[in-house]
Amino acid sequence: MTEANHTLSREEISLANWRESPQSQFSFHNVREFIGTQAVRKSSQPRDLKFQPLNPNDLASIIGQSDLDHWLSASDTDAFVIIKNGVLVCDWRSGYYLSNQPHIVFSVSKSITGMLAGKIQDLGYLDPTKRVQDYLPESHRSGYANCNIQHLLDMQAEIDFNEDYLDQSGTFADYRSATGWNPSTASTKAFKGLAPFLLALKSNGKTHGTLFRYLSPNSDLLGLVLERIMGQRYASLLGDHIWQPLGCAHDAYVTVDAEGTARSAGGICVHPHDLARLGLALIEVDSERSENAISHRWIHDTLNAGNQGAWQQGEFSALLPDGNYRNQWYRTQATGGALLAIGIHGQWLYANPSRQVVIVKLSSQPQPVNDAQDIQLINDFQKLAETL
Repeated sequence: MTEANHTLSREEISLANWRESPQSQFSFHNVREFIGTQAVRKSSQPRDLKFQPLNPNDLASIIGQSDLDHWLSASDTDAFVIIKNGVLVCDWRSGYYLSNQPHIVFSVSKSITGMLAGKIQDLGYLDPTKRVQDYLPESHRSGYANCNIQHLLDMQAEIDFNEDYLDQSGTFADYRSATGWNPSTASTKAFKGLAPFLLALKSNGKTHGTLFRYLSPNSDLLGLVLERIMGQRYASLLGDHIWQPLGCAHDAYVTVDAEGTARSAGGICVHPHDLARLGLALIEVDSERSENAISHRWIHDTLNAGNQGAWQQGEFSALLPDGNYRNQWYRTQATGGALLAIGIHGQWLYANPSRQVVIVKLSSQPQPVNDAQDIQLINDFQKLAETL
């Protein structure tokens, strides 16, 4: 299925099936045809990416493959980008993603939101030790009321919610319907939007801050907090504080519900080169260019701080046995190492400061999660970073 000659007609793709294969090969880079969005404005002075391509066969051999095209196609890759020492050395596209249309990155959005929160903290407006209800008084009856902002950032909120991507009739289905991602059905509860859904969530009775539990509503609530603090819509904040200072060359956008509330946990859609530019800000940790977009304090905190015990007892510890999670980013090691942003259906941003390597992989995998494939990809990214 290519943009010029695809086998599906546009009329066959809807809210009911846009995340299914093969529809996703079109819809993942045409999301605004199905869902309301707000624009994230590009920079007036985009950062140039010099292109010096390496031999694809040499790249494939590093990870024990004979053919790069075959390896990428086998994991339903749409775009694959590698930057080494600030230079673009690989820029691969599938046959069905040849335009400049932004591609949805799903939960990579969480990491971008974490970066935005860090910028607002460094401007002096956000205190991560404060409670959610300090910024959102209307949350006082919710399970989030006494949750610290840092607990949201580190996925350590104890909320009665189950992250089940295949749920068709339970709370997760209600959640997606509230965001505008799914059609409302007789089996889903009607919420006027994302904010009422989030504020209706209750505590599970456990103490915040002791266990890593991956819950997408945490990141959406963080977006609401940032909007409230700054008095701006999320998309405008992201453009002003991240996209333009980074020198992003293309407008991005974020999905919004019927009330205009952004899906800051999963709705960002970006050009792969601009996602790579975000990665560059992370690896150029001591450069003036990086400091313009995000402070070195935040980068060092993300690389080195956090509750290691909470991660090791959490549900994702098998993915990164020696890793951690801080400020909405995964770490490959307890301290230092590489940073990872991961989204369902095969979205990746890998940033390794010590090796000066950034890798972007955007995909349209049929299943939301493939644990074995994810572990292998992390190993492959590490091999590429260590060898290039």
